[in-house]
Amino acid sequence: MKYDFESIIERHGHDALAVDLPAAARENGDGYYGVPIKEGFDVIPMWVADMNFAAAPSIPAAIKKRMEHPVYGYFEPRKEYYDAIIKWQRERNSVEGLTPECIGYENGVLGGVVSAAGILCSAGDKILVHSPTYVGFTNALGNVGYELVHSPLVHDENNVWRMNFEDMEKKIVEQNIHTAILCSPHNPTGRAWERWEIEKAMELFEKHNVYVISDEIWSDLYLADHTHIPTQSVSKDARMRTIAFYAPSKTFNLAGLIGSYHIIYNPWLRDRIRKESSLSHYNSMNVLSMYALIGAYEPEGWEWLEELKEVLTQNVDYAVNFIENNWKGVSVSKPQATYMLFIDCKEWCKTHGKTMDDVEKAGLEVGVLWQDGRAFHGEYCIRMNLALPYARVQEAFERLDKYVFNARDYSEVSRG
Repeated sequence: MKYDFESIIERHGHDALAVDLPAAARENGDGYYGVPIKEGFDVIPMWVADMNFAAAPSIPAAIKKRMEHPVYGYFEPRKEYYDAIIKWQRERNSVEGLTPECIGYENGVLGGVVSAAGILCSAGDKILVHSPTYVGFTNALGNVGYELVHSPLVHDENNVWRMNFEDMEKKIVEQNIHTAILCSPHNPTGRAWERWEIEKAMELFEKHNVYVISDEIWSDLYLADHTHIPTQSVSKDARMRTIAFYAPSKTFNLAGLIGSYHIIYNPWLRDRIRKESSLSHYNSMNVLSMYALIGAYEPEGWEWLEELKEVLTQNVDYAVNFIENNWKGVSVSKPQATYMLFIDCKEWCKTHGKTMDDVEKAGLEVGVLWQDGRAFHGEYCIRMNLALPYARVQEAFERLDKYVFNARDYSEVSRG
Protein backbone atom coordinates (compact mmCIF):
# COMPACT_ATOMS: atom_id res chain seq x y z
CA MET A 1 0.00 0.00 0.00
CA LYS A 2 1.09 3.57 -0.63
CA TYR A 3 -0.18 4.86 2.71
CA ASP A 4 0.68 3.63 6.20
CA PHE A 5 -2.14 1.90 8.04
CA GLU A 6 0.13 -0.42 10.03
CA SER A 7 2.14 1.87 12.33
CA ILE A 8 0.92 2.09 15.91
CA ILE A 9 0.74 5.82 16.62
CA GLU A 10 1.27 7.05 20.17
CA ARG A 11 -1.77 9.26 20.73
CA HIS A 12 -1.54 9.69 24.50
CA GLY A 13 -0.90 13.33 25.33
CA HIS A 14 -1.78 14.46 21.83
CA ASP A 15 -5.38 15.57 22.40
CA ALA A 16 -6.95 12.15 21.85
CA LEU A 17 -10.04 11.39 23.91
CA ALA A 18 -9.85 7.74 22.85
CA VAL A 19 -6.71 7.18 24.95
CA ASP A 20 -6.37 10.28 27.16
CA LEU A 21 -9.63 9.72 29.04
CA PRO A 22 -8.78 6.11 29.99
CA ALA A 23 -5.19 7.10 30.80
CA ALA A 24 -6.34 9.87 33.15
CA ALA A 25 -8.70 7.46 34.88
CA ARG A 26 -5.91 4.93 35.24
CA GLU A 27 -3.49 7.50 36.70
CA ASN A 28 -6.12 8.63 39.19
CA GLY A 29 -6.73 5.05 40.25
CA ASP A 30 -10.31 5.18 39.05
CA GLY A 31 -9.98 2.75 36.16
CA TYR A 32 -12.04 3.09 33.03
CA TYR A 33 -15.75 3.21 33.82
CA GLY A 34 -14.61 2.33 37.32
CA VAL A 35 -12.71 -0.78 36.16
CA PRO A 36 -8.95 -0.85 36.84
CA ILE A 37 -6.87 -2.17 33.95
CA LYS A 38 -4.62 -5.00 35.08
CA GLU A 39 -0.86 -4.66 35.05
CA GLY A 40 0.81 -5.88 31.91
CA PHE A 41 -1.98 -4.78 29.55
CA ASP A 42 -1.75 -1.67 27.44
CA VAL A 43 -4.84 0.14 26.21
CA ILE A 44 -6.45 -0.78 22.90
CA PRO A 45 -9.02 1.97 22.17
CA MET A 46 -12.11 0.43 20.57
CA TRP A 47 -14.86 2.66 21.92
CA VAL A 48 -15.26 6.23 20.61
CA ALA A 49 -15.72 6.45 16.82
CA ASP A 50 -12.48 7.94 15.59
CA MET A 51 -9.62 6.16 13.82
CA ASN A 52 -6.13 5.26 14.95
CA PHE A 53 -4.62 6.14 11.59
CA ALA A 54 -2.76 9.22 10.38
CA ALA A 55 -4.86 11.54 8.22
CA ALA A 56 -4.43 11.63 4.44
CA PRO A 57 -1.31 13.71 3.68
CA SER A 58 -3.26 16.16 1.53
CA ILE A 59 -5.10 17.40 4.63
CA PRO A 60 -2.20 18.66 6.77
CA ALA A 61 -0.58 19.91 3.56
CA ALA A 62 -3.61 22.11 2.80
CA ILE A 63 -3.77 23.37 6.38
CA LYS A 64 -0.03 24.06 6.52
CA LYS A 65 -0.12 26.00 3.27
CA ARG A 66 -2.90 28.25 4.58
CA MET A 67 -1.10 28.75 7.90
CA GLU A 68 1.91 30.14 6.08
CA HIS A 69 -0.13 33.30 5.61
CA PRO A 70 0.01 34.97 9.05
CA VAL A 71 -3.47 36.57 9.13
CA TYR A 72 -6.50 34.55 10.24
CA GLY A 73 -9.30 37.10 10.27
CA TYR A 74 -12.98 36.96 9.44
CA PHE A 75 -13.74 35.18 6.18
CA GLU A 76 -16.39 33.70 3.93
CA PRO A 77 -16.16 30.13 2.55
CA ARG A 78 -14.11 30.01 -0.62
CA LYS A 79 -15.46 28.95 -3.99
CA GLU A 80 -13.03 26.02 -3.78
CA TYR A 81 -14.89 24.77 -0.69
CA TYR A 82 -18.19 24.48 -2.51
CA ASP A 83 -16.54 23.16 -5.66
CA ALA A 84 -14.83 20.40 -3.66
CA ILE A 85 -18.13 19.25 -2.12
CA ILE A 86 -19.99 19.35 -5.43
CA LYS A 87 -17.27 17.36 -7.20
CA TRP A 88 -17.01 14.83 -4.36
CA GLN A 89 -20.76 14.24 -4.29
CA ARG A 90 -20.96 13.99 -8.08
CA GLU A 91 -18.06 11.58 -8.52
CA ARG A 92 -18.59 9.38 -5.44
CA ASN A 93 -22.38 9.45 -5.05
CA SER A 94 -23.56 10.29 -8.60
CA VAL A 95 -25.27 13.44 -7.33
CA GLU A 96 -26.38 15.79 -10.10
CA GLY A 97 -27.71 19.32 -9.85
CA LEU A 98 -26.04 20.21 -6.57
CA THR A 99 -25.29 23.94 -6.33
CA PRO A 100 -23.58 26.06 -3.65
CA GLU A 101 -26.97 27.41 -2.56
CA CYS A 102 -27.96 23.92 -1.41
CA ILE A 103 -24.85 23.51 0.76
CA GLY A 104 -24.55 24.95 4.24
CA TYR A 105 -21.92 24.70 6.94
CA GLU A 106 -22.65 22.90 10.23
CA ASN A 107 -20.37 22.67 13.27
CA GLY A 108 -21.30 19.01 13.48
CA VAL A 109 -23.79 16.55 12.07
CA LEU A 110 -25.41 16.01 15.46
CA GLY A 111 -25.87 19.75 15.96
CA GLY A 112 -27.34 19.93 12.47
CA VAL A 113 -29.78 17.16 13.33
CA VAL A 114 -30.91 19.11 16.38
CA SER A 115 -31.31 22.28 14.30
CA ALA A 116 -33.33 20.35 11.72
CA ALA A 117 -35.57 18.94 14.43
CA GLY A 118 -36.06 22.48 15.68
CA ILE A 119 -37.72 23.59 12.45
CA LEU A 120 -39.77 20.42 11.97
CA CYS A 121 -40.98 19.75 15.51
CA SER A 122 -42.61 21.49 18.43
CA ALA A 123 -41.54 20.88 22.01
CA GLY A 124 -42.52 17.39 23.10
CA ASP A 125 -43.06 16.10 19.55
CA LYS A 126 -42.20 12.52 18.68
CA ILE A 127 -39.47 11.58 16.22
CA LEU A 128 -39.19 8.16 14.60
CA VAL A 129 -35.78 6.47 14.78
CA HIS A 130 -34.55 2.95 14.19
CA SER A 131 -33.12 0.89 17.02
CA PRO A 132 -30.39 0.05 17.79
CA THR A 133 -30.08 3.83 17.97
CA TYR A 134 -27.02 6.07 17.85
CA VAL A 135 -26.57 7.30 21.42
CA GLY A 136 -25.98 10.87 20.19
CA PHE A 137 -29.55 11.04 18.89
CA THR A 138 -30.88 9.76 22.20
CA ASN A 139 -28.98 12.28 24.30
CA ALA A 140 -29.06 15.40 22.12
CA LEU A 141 -32.69 15.18 21.02
CA GLY A 142 -33.86 14.11 24.47
CA ASN A 143 -32.03 17.04 26.04
CA VAL A 144 -34.01 19.55 23.96
CA GLY A 145 -37.36 17.99 24.72
CA TYR A 146 -38.21 15.60 21.87
CA GLU A 147 -39.45 12.06 22.39
CA LEU A 148 -37.81 9.35 20.32
CA VAL A 149 -40.05 6.53 19.11
CA HIS A 150 -38.00 3.45 18.31
CA SER A 151 -38.79 1.14 15.42
CA PRO A 152 -36.57 -1.92 15.94
CA LEU A 153 -34.55 -3.24 13.03
CA VAL A 154 -35.01 -6.97 12.48
CA HIS A 155 -32.75 -9.72 11.14
CA ASP A 156 -33.71 -11.48 7.93
CA GLU A 157 -32.96 -15.13 7.15
CA ASN A 158 -29.37 -14.17 6.26
CA ASN A 159 -28.80 -12.30 9.54
CA VAL A 160 -28.92 -8.92 7.76
CA TRP A 161 -30.49 -6.00 9.60
CA ARG A 162 -33.69 -4.77 7.88
CA MET A 163 -36.23 -2.02 8.46
CA ASN A 164 -39.62 -3.21 9.66
CA PHE A 165 -41.87 -1.12 7.40
CA GLU A 166 -45.08 -2.39 8.98
CA ASP A 167 -43.88 -1.35 12.44
CA MET A 168 -42.70 2.02 11.11
CA GLU A 169 -46.07 2.80 9.55
CA LYS A 170 -47.98 1.63 12.61
CA LYS A 171 -46.02 3.95 14.89
CA ILE A 172 -46.22 6.90 12.48
CA VAL A 173 -50.01 6.61 12.30
CA GLU A 174 -50.79 5.76 15.91
CA GLN A 175 -48.42 8.33 17.41
CA ASN A 176 -48.99 11.12 14.88
CA ILE A 177 -45.32 11.37 13.86
CA HIS A 178 -44.20 13.85 11.19
CA THR A 179 -40.41 13.69 11.53
CA ALA A 180 -38.08 10.71 11.10
CA ILE A 181 -34.33 10.26 11.27
CA LEU A 182 -32.68 7.94 8.78
CA CYS A 183 -29.11 6.95 9.61
CA SER A 184 -27.50 5.92 6.32
CA PRO A 185 -25.38 3.90 6.60
CA HIS A 186 -26.68 2.85 9.97
CA ASN A 187 -24.77 3.38 13.19
CA PRO A 188 -24.18 1.20 15.21
CA THR A 189 -25.07 -1.83 13.05
CA GLY A 190 -23.09 -0.84 9.94
CA ARG A 191 -26.02 -1.63 7.65
CA ALA A 192 -25.77 -0.23 4.09
CA TRP A 193 -29.31 0.35 2.90
CA GLU A 194 -30.16 -0.84 -0.60
CA ARG A 195 -31.94 1.48 -3.01
CA TRP A 196 -35.26 -0.38 -2.76
CA GLU A 197 -35.21 -0.08 1.04
CA ILE A 198 -34.68 3.67 0.96
CA GLU A 199 -37.33 4.01 -1.78
CA LYS A 200 -39.86 2.06 0.28
CA ALA A 201 -39.11 4.07 3.40
CA MET A 202 -39.44 7.36 1.51
CA GLU A 203 -42.72 6.24 -0.07
CA LEU A 204 -44.00 5.57 3.43
CA PHE A 205 -42.84 8.98 4.64
CA GLU A 206 -44.45 10.69 1.65
CA LYS A 207 -47.73 8.85 2.26
CA HIS A 208 -47.92 10.12 5.84
CA ASN A 209 -46.28 13.54 5.29
CA VAL A 210 -43.21 12.78 7.37
CA TYR A 211 -40.12 14.95 6.89
CA VAL A 212 -36.77 13.19 6.96
CA ILE A 213 -33.47 14.08 8.61
CA SER A 214 -30.83 11.91 6.95
CA ASP A 215 -27.53 11.43 8.80
CA GLU A 216 -25.07 10.36 6.10
CA ILE A 217 -21.82 11.09 7.94
CA TRP A 218 -20.58 7.53 7.29
CA SER A 219 -21.44 7.65 3.58
CA ASP A 220 -17.84 7.34 2.35
CA LEU A 221 -17.04 4.27 4.43
CA TYR A 222 -18.79 1.50 2.53
CA LEU A 223 -17.01 -1.83 2.63
CA ALA A 224 -16.30 -4.44 -0.04
CA ASP A 225 -18.71 -3.97 -2.97
CA HIS A 226 -21.37 -1.96 -1.16
CA THR A 227 -22.18 1.58 -2.33
CA HIS A 228 -23.91 4.60 -0.89
CA ILE A 229 -27.38 5.64 -2.08
CA PRO A 230 -28.07 9.26 -1.03
CA THR A 231 -31.54 9.48 0.48
CA GLN A 232 -32.37 12.55 -1.61
CA SER A 233 -31.57 10.69 -4.84
CA VAL A 234 -34.32 8.06 -4.79
CA SER A 235 -37.22 10.29 -5.94
CA LYS A 236 -38.26 13.87 -6.62
CA ASP A 237 -40.26 13.90 -3.40
CA ALA A 238 -37.33 12.55 -1.37
CA ARG A 239 -35.16 15.33 -2.78
CA MET A 240 -37.55 17.96 -1.40
CA ARG A 241 -38.56 16.15 1.80
CA THR A 242 -35.08 15.42 3.15
CA ILE A 243 -32.47 17.40 5.07
CA ALA A 244 -29.18 15.53 4.62
CA PHE A 245 -25.96 15.91 6.60
CA TYR A 246 -22.43 14.96 5.58
CA ALA A 247 -18.88 15.51 6.85
CA PRO A 248 -15.29 14.54 6.10
CA SER A 249 -14.70 13.94 9.80
CA LYS A 250 -15.55 10.22 10.01
CA THR A 251 -14.00 9.50 6.63
CA PHE A 252 -10.68 11.23 7.25
CA ASN A 253 -10.46 11.22 11.07
CA LEU A 254 -11.02 14.97 11.47
CA ALA A 255 -13.46 15.11 14.38
CA GLY A 256 -11.15 17.41 16.34
CA LEU A 257 -11.14 20.01 13.55
CA ILE A 258 -14.95 20.35 13.50
CA GLY A 259 -16.72 20.83 10.19
CA SER A 260 -19.80 19.28 8.60
CA TYR A 261 -22.32 20.42 6.01
CA HIS A 262 -25.92 20.01 5.01
CA ILE A 263 -27.43 19.50 1.59
CA ILE A 264 -30.98 20.85 1.28
CA TYR A 265 -32.78 21.26 -2.04
CA ASN A 266 -36.09 22.52 -0.65
CA PRO A 267 -35.77 26.36 -0.43
CA TRP A 268 -38.20 26.65 2.49
CA LEU A 269 -36.40 24.01 4.56
CA ARG A 270 -33.07 25.56 3.63
CA ASP A 271 -34.08 29.04 4.76
CA ARG A 272 -35.54 27.75 8.00
CA ILE A 273 -32.55 25.63 9.01
CA ARG A 274 -30.12 28.44 8.22
CA LYS A 275 -32.15 30.66 10.51
CA GLU A 276 -32.30 28.00 13.23
CA SER A 277 -28.56 27.29 12.98
CA SER A 278 -27.71 30.98 13.24
CA LEU A 279 -29.67 31.67 16.41
CA SER A 280 -26.93 30.49 18.77
CA HIS A 281 -24.24 32.48 16.89
CA TYR A 282 -21.93 29.50 17.35
CA ASN A 283 -22.42 27.75 14.02
CA SER A 284 -19.42 29.37 12.32
CA MET A 285 -16.74 27.77 10.18
CA ASN A 286 -13.10 27.65 11.24
CA VAL A 287 -10.79 28.67 8.41
CA LEU A 288 -8.56 25.65 9.00
CA SER A 289 -11.47 23.21 8.90
CA MET A 290 -12.41 24.69 5.51
CA TYR A 291 -8.94 23.90 4.20
CA ALA A 292 -9.08 20.46 5.81
CA LEU A 293 -12.17 19.63 3.74
CA ILE A 294 -10.60 21.02 0.58
CA GLY A 295 -7.48 18.91 1.22
CA ALA A 296 -9.51 15.81 2.05
CA TYR A 297 -11.54 16.01 -1.15
CA GLU A 298 -8.46 16.27 -3.37
CA PRO A 299 -7.44 13.28 -5.57
CA GLU A 300 -4.90 12.15 -2.97
CA GLY A 301 -7.68 12.02 -0.37
CA TRP A 302 -9.69 9.81 -2.70
CA GLU A 303 -6.70 7.50 -3.20
CA TRP A 304 -6.05 7.34 0.56
CA LEU A 305 -9.72 6.54 1.21
CA GLU A 306 -9.75 3.62 -1.20
CA GLU A 307 -6.80 2.08 0.65
CA LEU A 308 -8.45 2.77 4.00
CA LYS A 309 -11.56 0.89 2.90
CA GLU A 310 -9.42 -2.13 2.03
CA VAL A 311 -7.92 -2.04 5.52
CA LEU A 312 -11.31 -1.69 7.21
CA THR A 313 -12.76 -4.50 5.11
CA GLN A 314 -9.87 -6.75 6.17
CA ASN A 315 -10.40 -5.86 9.83
CA VAL A 316 -14.14 -6.49 9.64
CA ASP A 317 -13.64 -9.82 7.85
CA TYR A 318 -11.14 -10.93 10.50
CA ALA A 319 -13.33 -9.86 13.43
CA VAL A 320 -16.54 -11.43 12.14
CA ASN A 321 -14.81 -14.69 11.19
CA PHE A 322 -13.09 -14.84 14.58
CA ILE A 323 -16.38 -14.40 16.42
CA GLU A 324 -18.24 -16.95 14.32
CA ASN A 325 -15.47 -19.54 14.66
CA ASN A 326 -14.53 -19.07 18.31
CA TRP A 327 -17.20 -17.44 20.45
CA LYS A 328 -20.18 -19.74 20.77
CA GLY A 329 -23.22 -17.79 21.89
CA VAL A 330 -21.97 -14.43 20.55
CA SER A 331 -23.65 -13.28 17.35
CA VAL A 332 -22.88 -10.50 14.90
CA SER A 333 -24.35 -9.22 11.65
CA LYS A 334 -21.44 -8.40 9.37
CA PRO A 335 -21.17 -4.62 8.84
CA GLN A 336 -21.49 -3.46 5.25
CA ALA A 337 -20.25 0.04 6.07
CA THR A 338 -18.59 2.08 8.86
CA TYR A 339 -15.85 0.62 11.05
CA MET A 340 -18.07 -0.25 13.99
CA LEU A 341 -19.00 -3.76 15.08
CA PHE A 342 -22.16 -4.41 17.11
CA ILE A 343 -21.94 -7.79 18.82
CA ASP A 344 -24.75 -9.52 20.71
CA CYS A 345 -23.78 -11.58 23.77
CA LYS A 346 -27.26 -12.66 24.88
CA GLU A 347 -26.91 -16.41 24.38
CA TRP A 348 -23.37 -16.42 25.76
CA CYS A 349 -24.51 -14.63 28.92
CA LYS A 350 -27.43 -17.00 29.41
CA THR A 351 -25.23 -20.06 28.92
CA HIS A 352 -22.58 -18.84 31.35
CA GLY A 353 -24.88 -17.18 33.86
CA LYS A 354 -23.24 -13.78 33.36
CA THR A 355 -24.47 -10.23 32.93
CA MET A 356 -23.35 -7.63 30.43
CA ASP A 357 -21.63 -5.82 33.28
CA ASP A 358 -19.53 -8.96 33.81
CA VAL A 359 -18.62 -9.18 30.12
CA GLU A 360 -17.78 -5.52 29.74
CA LYS A 361 -15.68 -5.53 32.93
CA ALA A 362 -13.67 -8.58 31.87
CA GLY A 363 -12.71 -6.93 28.60
CA LEU A 364 -11.83 -3.61 30.21
CA GLU A 365 -9.60 -5.32 32.76
CA VAL A 366 -7.34 -6.56 29.97
CA GLY A 367 -7.17 -3.18 28.23
CA VAL A 368 -9.79 -3.66 25.52
CA LEU A 369 -11.79 -0.46 25.75
CA TRP A 370 -15.09 -1.34 24.14
CA GLN A 371 -18.43 0.45 24.45
CA ASP A 372 -21.57 -0.63 26.29
CA GLY A 373 -24.23 -1.33 23.66
CA ARG A 374 -27.09 -0.76 26.06
CA ALA A 375 -26.75 2.98 25.44
CA PHE A 376 -27.59 2.16 21.80
CA HIS A 377 -30.68 0.13 22.81
CA GLY A 378 -28.90 -3.19 22.45
CA GLU A 379 -29.69 -5.00 25.69
CA TYR A 380 -26.89 -7.56 25.42
CA CYS A 381 -24.68 -5.72 22.94
CA ILE A 382 -21.24 -4.13 22.75
CA ARG A 383 -20.05 -1.66 20.11
CA MET A 384 -16.45 -2.04 18.95
CA ASN A 385 -14.31 0.27 16.83
CA LEU A 386 -12.19 -1.65 14.28
CA ALA A 387 -10.33 1.35 12.82
CA LEU A 388 -6.95 0.29 14.16
CA PRO A 389 -3.89 -1.34 12.63
CA TYR A 390 -4.64 -4.98 11.86
CA ALA A 391 -2.13 -6.20 14.45
CA ARG A 392 -3.98 -4.30 17.20
CA VAL A 393 -7.32 -5.74 16.13
CA GLN A 394 -5.79 -9.22 16.32
CA GLU A 395 -4.32 -8.51 19.75
CA ALA A 396 -7.67 -7.27 21.05
CA PHE A 397 -9.56 -10.35 19.87
CA GLU A 398 -6.92 -12.70 21.24
CA ARG A 399 -7.23 -11.02 24.65
CA LEU A 400 -11.02 -11.22 24.56
CA ASP A 401 -10.83 -14.87 23.56
CA LYS A 402 -8.37 -15.82 26.30
CA TYR A 403 -9.71 -13.71 29.15
CA VAL A 404 -13.42 -13.27 28.40
CA PHE A 405 -15.30 -15.56 26.05
CA ASN A 406 -13.16 -18.69 26.35
CA ALA A 407 -11.50 -18.14 29.71
CA ARG A 408 -10.97 -21.45 31.54
CA ASP A 409 -12.44 -20.01 34.70
CA TYR A 410 -14.37 -16.89 33.82
CA SER A 411 -15.26 -16.05 37.40
CA GLU A 412 -11.60 -16.12 38.44
CA VAL A 413 -10.64 -13.84 35.55
CA SER A 414 -13.44 -11.43 36.43
CA ARG A 415 -12.35 -11.26 40.06
CA GLY A 416 -8.71 -10.75 39.05
